[in-house]
Formats: sequence, structure tokens, C-alpha cells
Amino acid sequence: MSGWQALPDDLPPEVRHFVEQLRRLKDRTGLSLVALGARTAYSKSSWHRYLNATQPPPRQAVAALCRIAGLEGTDAERLTVRWELAVQAWPRPASPARPAASGSEGYEDDPTLPWWDEPPREEPGGMNRLLLAAVLLLVLLLAVGVAGAVASG
Repeated sequence: MSGWQALPDDLPPEVRHFVEQLRRLKDRTGLSLVALGARTAYSKSSWHRYLNATQPPPRQAVAALCRIAGLEGTDAERLTVRWELAVQAWPRPASPARPAASGSEGYEDDPTLPWWDEPPREEPGGMNRLLLAAVLLLVLLLAVGVAGAVASG
């Protein structure tokens, strides 16, 4: 895989294999990291971290790359299974606030979804505001109707 920086020697085999697959898939698209970032909900720097095994990608990033590369069906499912295995084995950085976790406790599937996949948000009082706006619009229409009738009469 020319053009890619070498992966760390101490990387677990599941992570190494997954990242190599991800790199091949990215190369298959022919896109730069900037272009890949523009076509997905993930930035160039995020893709750089994912493709250099510094951070595990969220499931949605893997799905987006599969979609862009035209990987579908069983092949896309296989990559998702490799992602699951890699995330479980991914080395956890130790931080002062949180010691390194064992298993898959330290990483969760990133809940960030692209705006087009996000479910609509329920705002408190949203229905009350909608009702108030409808009533005000009705009052305004009635006022315009009455003014028009008075002016023509």
C-alpha cells in the first residue's frame, strides 16, 4: 500500500486488517481525504485518524465509505463485522481522567449522524408554538379579509 504511512508494529491484527481494508476501499474511490470528507459527514482530519489507526471510525463513517466505493451486500457486511472486531481490539489511549478500558467499554459507536439521517428533534413546547403560529395566521387572514371588505364596501 504505497502512499500510506506505516501502521504501528504493536497494532492488534484485527485492527491492522480492518485499517488495511479501509485503506484499500478509500483508494478504490480515487478520492483525496479532502474530497472524501466533502462527500461524507466526516472531516479530512477524521479520515486521516481512521486510516492511520489513531482512532476507530464510527460505524456510519464505514457505511459512508462503503456507499461511496460501491461496496454493497455481503462485502459491506463483512467490512462491518471486521469493524466490530477491530473496535473491540482497538488500543485505548490512557488519559488522566479515564484509565485505559478493557474490552469495548472505551469506545461506542459514534452517535453522530449526518444531518440527512438524523431523526427530527422534538422541542419542548414545539406543538404549542405551532398552534400559536396557526392562530396568529388565522387572525391575520381574518383582519385582511375584513379590511378588504370595508375598503370595497
